[in-house]
Amino acid sequence: MYRAVFWPVRLSSGRELRLPHGGPLTTRDESNLNYAIIRHNVRTYESGGVVQVIRGKSNAEITVKQYEQSQSPEDRHAGWRYFPEKTEIKPGTNPAEATSRRQAELETRERKALADLDSPSH
Repeated sequence: MYRAVFWPVRLSSGRELRLPHGGPLTTRDESNLNYAIIRHNVRTYESGGVVQVIRGKSNAEITVKQYEQSQSPEDRHAGWRYFPEKTEIKPGTNPAEATSRRQAELETRERKALADLDSPSH
């Protein structure tokens, strides 16, 4: 059964949004989509950035498990986790570049979410 996962994002204004990650797909084959593997601290909400970009949902899930299995107990205890996130970034992109592109996409989503919150229809 599918359960939506929401990650809290603190905005520069001090507000907190809960943005969805992943979800059921209706129009494209999951094996053809790209997924960024994100390192994230569940205790501090700090992002460790993109560690790898993978093609296909099952490949991304396997890669997440591999990262988790190779993780030291101290690292895991400190709160570091990995999760896949759908992306338009191409597999094989340098992690630093992928992180920069992802950050730009998140900032665009944040601006849109703030605009939606401030619109008179909400």
